[in-house]
Amino acid sequence: MLKTISGYQASVRGWSEILYKFSVKTGGKMTRLTIICISFIFISLMFAGQSYAEVDPETIVGVWLFDEGSGEVALDYSGNGNDGTLNGPEWTNESKFGGALEFDGAGSYIEFATGESMKTQQLTFMAWFNTRKLDGYGHIFQTGTDWNDIAGCVFRVHQDGHAQAALAHAPGNTATWLDGPAFEADTWYHMVLTYDGTTATLYLDGVNVASGDGQGEIMYDDQPVRIGTHSHDTGAAFDGFIDEVALFDVALEAEDIEAIMNSGLSGILGDQPLASRPNPKDGSLILDTWVNLAWSPGDFAVSHDIYIGENFEDVDAGAESTFQGNQAGTFIVAGFPGFPKPEGLVPGTTYYWRIDEVNEAQADSPWKGEIWSFSIAPRTAYDPLPADSAESVSVDVKLSWTEGFGGKLHTVYFGDDFDQVSNAAGGQAQGTTDYDPGTLEMAKTYYWRVDEFDIVETHKGNVWSFTTEGAVAALDPANSAVGVSQTPNLTWIPGVFADTHEVYFGTDTASLDLKGSGNLGSESFEPGQLEWNTTYYWRIDEANNANADSPWTGPLWSFTTANFLIIDDMESYNDIDEGQPASNRIYLAWVDGFDNPTTNGSTVGHLSPPFAEMTIVHSGNQSMPFAYNNAVGKSEATLTLASNRDWTVNGINTLTIWFRGEGANTAEPMYVALNDSAVVTHDNPDAALTRNWSQWNIDLQAFADQGVNLANVNSITLGVGNRSNPVAGGAGMLYFDDIRLYTLSQ
Repeated sequence: MLKTISGYQASVRGWSEILYKFSVKTGGKMTRLTIICISFIFISLMFAGQSYAEVDPETIVGVWLFDEGSGEVALDYSGNGNDGTLNGPEWTNESKFGGALEFDGAGSYIEFATGESMKTQQLTFMAWFNTRKLDGYGHIFQTGTDWNDIAGCVFRVHQDGHAQAALAHAPGNTATWLDGPAFEADTWYHMVLTYDGTTATLYLDGVNVASGDGQGEIMYDDQPVRIGTHSHDTGAAFDGFIDEVALFDVALEAEDIEAIMNSGLSGILGDQPLASRPNPKDGSLILDTWVNLAWSPGDFAVSHDIYIGENFEDVDAGAESTFQGNQAGTFIVAGFPGFPKPEGLVPGTTYYWRIDEVNEAQADSPWKGEIWSFSIAPRTAYDPLPADSAESVSVDVKLSWTEGFGGKLHTVYFGDDFDQVSNAAGGQAQGTTDYDPGTLEMAKTYYWRVDEFDIVETHKGNVWSFTTEGAVAALDPANSAVGVSQTPNLTWIPGVFADTHEVYFGTDTASLDLKGSGNLGSESFEPGQLEWNTTYYWRIDEANNANADSPWTGPLWSFTTANFLIIDDMESYNDIDEGQPASNRIYLAWVDGFDNPTTNGSTVGHLSPPFAEMTIVHSGNQSMPFAYNNAVGKSEATLTLASNRDWTVNGINTLTIWFRGEGANTAEPMYVALNDSAVVTHDNPDAALTRNWSQWNIDLQAFADQGVNLANVNSITLGVGNRSNPVAGGAGMLYFDDIRLYTLSQ
C-alpha cells in the first residue's frame, strides 16, 4: 500500500519579487490594497506549488518524532520497535514539529540496539537539527567502532562547520564521504543521506548538495546506533536540538524528501484521522495582527472544517460564530480583509482554532480535531526577568522585559511599596528594555512596572514583584501549585534574619486569617481538611526583635486543591536509609514479592537509589517502577491506606490509575484489588505492552458489587497475572503514577 502525503512550497523569493513589482507600479507607496493583493497572490502561489509524495510504509525502518515530552525512551512511531534509550538529552518544545530533544554537547545521546532491520544496504536517513556549535564535530547519527574502522554510516556537523556524511564499505576507513555547505549556528536545517546501492546523495533543506559513487555494500558491526555522539564513546557530542528523525530501507526520491521536509513525518505513518502538526505551534506568540495557519491533514480527509475564536468553550462546541467554513486546502490566513477575523487580530488576545477532518464517504466523518491556540503579543510589556513573584533573586539583579506590541519608549517605576509603584506617573522614558536598580537589600520584596509608549498612546503595565535572596521561601506546595491534596502540610524555608513567624491563611487575599505562630525550627502548618477545587492563599510574616528592619511581611503564595482525591501520586517517597525517622522508601509502602519470591514475582522500586522512577513519570517528579516475573504465577504490590479510606465522599465513583509498559514486556493481565478481596482486571489483555502513559478508569461499583465497603477501604493492590488462578507466565516492567478518585459522569 502506498501512503500519499502532501506538502506546500512557499517561496520567500517569490514573495519579495511580487512585493517589488507592486512597489514599482504604485510609485513605491505600499497601500492597504496593495498588501491585500500581495496576500492573495502569495496564497495562490502556495496552493499552486502543492506537491505530493508516495512513500511505501513497508520501507520505514524507524520514525522518531520526539513528541513524547517526558520519559527516558524515544519511541519508534513506525511500530517497528526500534525505540531508543535517552542518556541525558532533555525534552523541549524548541522544535520544528511538536516536540524535540536538546543535546548538551557534553555527551548526551540516544542509543538504539543494532537490530537487523537497521542494517540496510539501501537507505534514507533524515533529521531536522539546530546546532549551537560550529567549531567541533557534532554527530547527529552514527554506527561503528572508531575513526579508523567506521561501520554503517556517519551523519554530522563537521568540525569546521559544514555538512558531512559517510558510508563505510570496508575496514580501514574505506568509505564514501560527502561534504555539503557550511551551517549557521542557531538555525534549523533538514539534512538527508540516501544510498541506492550505487550512488550516495546528501540533501540539505531539500536540495541535492553532494553525491558520489558508492563502493559496494555497506559494512556494519555489532556496535549500537546512537544519535548525538560517537557510537563507541561520548566524543563528537552534538550541541543543539534534534527533531523528526527517520530511517528507511530505500533511497527516497527528491520530491518525497521535500514533501516530508515540508509536512513532517507524521503524515507517512498511516491511519491517522486527525489533523496534526499545527503551524504556528500550539501556544505560540505572534508578533503581528495577522497569521498564516497551516496543518498536516488527517489520512482520510477530503476537506477541512475550520473553527477560530477567542473562547475555548465556543471553539470546542463548534459554535456558529467560530465556524470559518470548509475548504480543501490545509492553509488559511486570519486577520486580513476577506479572511477570518478581517478586522485584524487584537493585541493581548489568545485565539483558539480547531480543524475537523471531513470525508463524507467515511462513516466516522467528521473527525473532531484537537484545539490549538496562539496569542497576539500584548501592547503592554511582558516576560519580565526576573519572573513575576520570583524568589531568592540576587541583590545585584538587572531587570529586563519584552517590549509591548509596537512599543517604542519604556518608562520604569521601581520601589518597595506596591501602591506607590502602581500609582506612580511622570517617569523618565527610555529606549532600552533593561533597568539597573542598583544593589538591593536582602530578604526584601520589591515591585516594578513598565509603561509602554507606541507613539500614539501610553499603555500602563502590570505591577510585577520579586523577593531578594535570604527571604522566607515556600517549600511545599510550590506557589501556584494545582491538584494539591485536600489535607496538605504547608512547609517553608525561613528567612536568614528571622527567629519567629506568623502564619496567615485563607481564601480571600484581602483578609487572611492569622492561624498560628512559632519559633525558628517549626516551619510547617497543617490547615486541616480543605474544600475540593478551591484556591487558598497563605503568607509567612517573620520577625526578629534584634533586627532594626523587623518585622518582614512575606510574599503572598497560593495553591489550588484537587478536584479529585489523591490515593498515591508517588511524590512523598525518598531514599533516606531505613530506620531513620524521615525514611519513606517506596518499597516499604508498596509491599512487593521481594521477600517472598516463590509466590509473588514483583519488585517495587529500583534496586539502588533513587528507588522511585525519576524520568518516566506521568506528572510530578516520580513514578513507581514495578518489575514483574510471572514464572511463579502472579506479581503484585499492596499499599495499606493510612488516610483517604472513605471512597464515598463528594460523590466519588471512579478509581483512576495511570500506567505505562514497555514494548518488550510479556503480555499479562493487569488487575487491581481492594481490601485483598475484590478484583477488577483490565479489559485489554495487552495493556502491559502499552508504551505511552495510559489512563485506566474503574467504576467503583465493580468493587462494591463484590462486597467491598467503599466507606472503609484499607488497602489497594496492583498486580499482573491471574490472581485467583495463578498460571506461569512472562516478565516485564510497568510504571504506575497518579492513583486518584474522581467524580465522573457515568
